[in-house]
Amino acid sequence: MRFEGAAPEVMIRGLDRIRAELGIPTGFPPDVVAAAEKAAARPIGSAHVDRTGRRFLTLDPASSIDLDQAFDVEVAGDDIVLHYAIADVGWFVRPGDPLDVEAFERGVTVYLPDQRSTLYPTVLSEGAASLLPDVDRPAVVFTVRVDPAGHPHLDGAERAIIRSRAKLAYGTVVPGDLPDGFAELYRRITAAEVERGAPRVEFPEQEIEQHGDGSFALTFRPRAEAEEQNASMSLATNMAVGAALYAAGTGLFRVMPDVDDRRHRRLRHSAKAFGLDWADGVSLDAFERSLPRDDPRTSAFLMAVRRAAGGASYAPFDADERPWHSAVAATYAQATAPLRRLQDRYVVEAALAVADGTPVGDDIAAAFDVLPAAMAAADNRANRAERQALEL
Repeated sequence: MRFEGAAPEVMIRGLDRIRAELGIPTGFPPDVVAAAEKAAARPIGSAHVDRTGRRFLTLDPASSIDLDQAFDVEVAGDDIVLHYAIADVGWFVRPGDPLDVEAFERGVTVYLPDQRSTLYPTVLSEGAASLLPDVDRPAVVFTVRVDPAGHPHLDGAERAIIRSRAKLAYGTVVPGDLPDGFAELYRRITAAEVERGAPRVEFPEQEIEQHGDGSFALTFRPRAEAEEQNASMSLATNMAVGAALYAAGTGLFRVMPDVDDRRHRRLRHSAKAFGLDWADGVSLDAFERSLPRDDPRTSAFLMAVRRAAGGASYAPFDADERPWHSAVAATYAQATAPLRRLQDRYVVEAALAVADGTPVGDDIAAAFDVLPAAMAAADNRANRAERQALEL
C-alpha cells in the first residue's frame, strides 16, 4: 500500500522543523568526533579471543551498514546452540568519556526519512564497530543454548575477534544461505512463544520512503520471514541474558505490564469498531496471532494493545519484584542493539561480568539507576519525531 506525499521541499522544511523543535542533533561536537576517531583506531587487544574460525553472518535490511549482530548456529545433540555476536561498543566507548556523555544525551538513533541522527559518530557505528563482512571486528559473543522446548539458556559470554562471512539481506536471503539448524532454531523459539502465551506479533510498519528523485511516499511495509527469524535470535539472546542477570541480582530490564480486565474489555470494543471478529473465549494473544498481517486494521489494533498495556519501559533489578514484559511473557533484557540504543552497552558489560563470575563494575551498576530516565526521554523524543513525520 502506497500513498504519495507532499512535495520534496515541503517535506524537507518540515523535517528540519521537527528536528529543531525536538532538539534532534544533526552532527557531533568536535571533541566527540575526535574521541570517535581515536577510538576507531584502537587496536583489538588481548582481551578478545580469536573466533574468526566461526562462520558468522549478518542479516539486516539491504541498505543497513550499522550492523549490531552476527550469528552462527550449530546442532549439539538435542540442543541448538546460537552463537550471537554483538558489536563490542564497550571496547570503543568508556564510561565518562566524551562519546559516553554524548550518547547519554541522545539515548537512541533517531530515524527520519531524509537522514538519521546516530547514537555514535558514523566512523564507529558504520565503520570500526560495525560487524561488516570480510573484516576482523571486536565483538561480544553470547553462547545461547536452546533446548527442544525452545527455552534459551546463556552458556557463556566473551569478548572475541570475529569475521562476518556475508551480509545477508531480508529481501534476498534464501535457505541455502543459512547455517544448518537455523530453521529448527526459529521453529523452537516461535513454538515456545506460543506455549508461553506471548502476544509478540509484528505487523506491517507504516514508513516514509524517499525516492531517488527526492520525492516521498507513505507505505505499509510487510515484514519478511527473514526479519521474523532475525528477531527470534535477538529474542532468545535477550531472554537468556535477562534470566542470567536476574539470577545474579543485577541488571536493567525491559518491562511492560499485562493488560488489566478493564482495558481488556475496551480492547474488545476496539476490535469490534475495527470490524475484527474476536470470538468469546479466545485469549488476547491467540486473537492477535490470528489476525491477517496485510490488513491495516491489524496494525491499528496492535497499537491499541500497546497503549492499553501502558507501553514498555526500563527497570533496574529489584529483589522484591521480578521484571516482566507482557509482550514477551518472560523476564527480558535488551542487549543486542548497542550501536543504536544506549542502555544495551551497559547490559552487555554486566552480562560479561556475570558470565565470568565477577562482580559488575560500580560504574555499570550505578548507570542502571539513571538509565531508565535517560532512555524514557530518548524514546519519547524518537517516537514524537516519527509521529510528526507521519503527520507531515
